[in-house]
Amino acid sequence: AHRAFGRPYHIQSTTAMNLSVSSALFLVLSGASTMAFVPQSVQRTAASTSLNMAAEGSDRRSFVGQTASAAAAASIAAATGGAPAPAEAAASKMWEQVKVPFEDTIYDIDFDSADHGYLVGARGAFAETNDGGKTWEARSFSNLDPDEEVTYRFQVASFKDGEGWVLGKPTLLLHTKDSGKSWERIPLSPKLPGEPSSIYALGPSKAEMTTSSGAIYVTENAGRNWKAQVKETIDATLNRISSSGVSGASYFTGSIINQVRDDDGAYLAVSSRGNFFLTWEPGQDFWIPHNRGTPRRIQNMGFVEGDIHKGLWMTLNGGKVFVSNKEPDLTKDSFDFQEANIKTGGYGVTDVAYRNANEVWAVGGSNTMYVSMDGGTTFNFDKSANQIPGNLYNVKFFKEFGNAGWALGSNGLLLRYRG
Repeated sequence: AHRAFGRPYHIQSTTAMNLSVSSALFLVLSGASTMAFVPQSVQRTAASTSLNMAAEGSDRRSFVGQTASAAAAASIAAATGGAPAPAEAAASKMWEQVKVPFEDTIYDIDFDSADHGYLVGARGAFAETNDGGKTWEARSFSNLDPDEEVTYRFQVASFKDGEGWVLGKPTLLLHTKDSGKSWERIPLSPKLPGEPSSIYALGPSKAEMTTSSGAIYVTENAGRNWKAQVKETIDATLNRISSSGVSGASYFTGSIINQVRDDDGAYLAVSSRGNFFLTWEPGQDFWIPHNRGTPRRIQNMGFVEGDIHKGLWMTLNGGKVFVSNKEPDLTKDSFDFQEANIKTGGYGVTDVAYRNANEVWAVGGSNTMYVSMDGGTTFNFDKSANQIPGNLYNVKFFKEFGNAGWALGSNGLLLRYRG
């Protein structure tokens, strides 16, 4: 049962409004008021430690020694026994860089139409496009002063039919009903189990939120109250039942990372130590743990073509990629993963995305990119970002908007798929 707060609170905007808010098990008001935010056009100044591009035609290896971020990537490769990045000979170049109005790390991008979308990132980075991502304009929130705004790291953006959610750290949840013209801050309780880790827009006033402890909540009234979908946190489940068949699951303490949701609401998560993973489907009371089947640590995981029933992919320490290209039995401890043929030289692979059943992309450290045209069996090097310093963290395709593709990384790097 949800207890309603009897007192209304005010949104501070050009027109004051009273809203009555009720709470769920964990939702409480933070402070006396909730702020509404109106995006403003801003001109962000470049960070004092901004990096300069390598001169046209300069060698990537020589440039590594001239930049801190590239030097760090080289150190990582050396620590893992990695060799230099693959040679450019015969490599494809299927992505182009798009200019953004800041040089901060970009964490996420989403669209609510083919033309309109947002991207979010570190130090309060927030930008909007109205031409399908060809150009981006920085946005800011009128009720956050600049000194406060740069303390937030916006990590997740999710939009559907003009309604959107942005999740940041320190914990901050923002919501819009008018395609970003105005925003309200959704208060969350400090007693929330774990930290909010993802948010998904599901329709009018409806969204799904997860936490680092494995809690899953759904709201159907724009965040006024939330309903738990899982009966207990992951550590409570694993310490209550026998998980002796899954290495690292028994007596588990800690959190989960890399939570991802498939198109039908199933979830996949990796333990914070990278030693096992878990799955959950709508209707289940608890998460189910599974073996990783390898001594290497899991870096990231996801779904084949966005569907848990089509299989899973997994990236491991040392630049390894494994794919299970068939429907898994989610009741079993282990899945049938096959190692992909990918020559990363030891650079870590941070993300994988399926453009279709055959074309698969992988991105990683030192802005390396790889493409498979056989469903993830064999990957070849793509040199689109080979002369740009930094690291790629995320690659996404939007099937509902012409299969547009985007790759996101450090130093304000945004790449657009051109094929």
